[in-house]
Amino acid sequence: MNIILIGVAGSGKTTIGEKLAARLGGNWRFYDADHFHPPANVAKMSRGVPLDDADRAPWLDALRAHLGASAARGEHVILACSALKETYRHKLADTPGPTHFVYLKGGFETLRGRLRTRRRHYMKETMLRSQFETLEEPAPEAALVLDATLAPDDIIDRILREIRLPGPRGDSSPQPA
Repeated sequence: MNIILIGVAGSGKTTIGEKLAARLGGNWRFYDADHFHPPANVAKMSRGVPLDDADRAPWLDALRAHLGASAARGEHVILACSALKETYRHKLADTPGPTHFVYLKGGFETLRGRLRTRRRHYMKETMLRSQFETLEEPAPEAALVLDATLAPDDIIDRILREIRLPGPRGDSSPQPA
């Protein structure tokens, strides 16, 4: 099973993903899609230049391959990934096992404020506008839509409840949906 946390920069994908994986334990693994970008993409974003579809194609291919390899190892994956367009999400969903998207939705000013406090990350506040312009919000039937301003534990509780995942009791096998 894959849970892909989507949204623009600053929406809390990494924070939620790390905490969710820790809560689930067992064979659940957290990965941040930022670590799968080729060096050219990181250099481009570090200069404040937004990526285009051609830049994102090898990144999405690498993520898709990683999801497939993880499934072959019997891992359940929690992936923090912007996945701004529907076509990107379709590509990521085309992997073994069920994939659930969780969209962490937040307003521009709130998320810009979060990015201002970030240190040592190539995604700068100045690129947030381009992410909002690129964003194709998922339909409610295609993703669990959650308010990114909720407390992380509240977001995690909602994910566990809505996707019918085990709670903190330590059972890490997915429950039937």
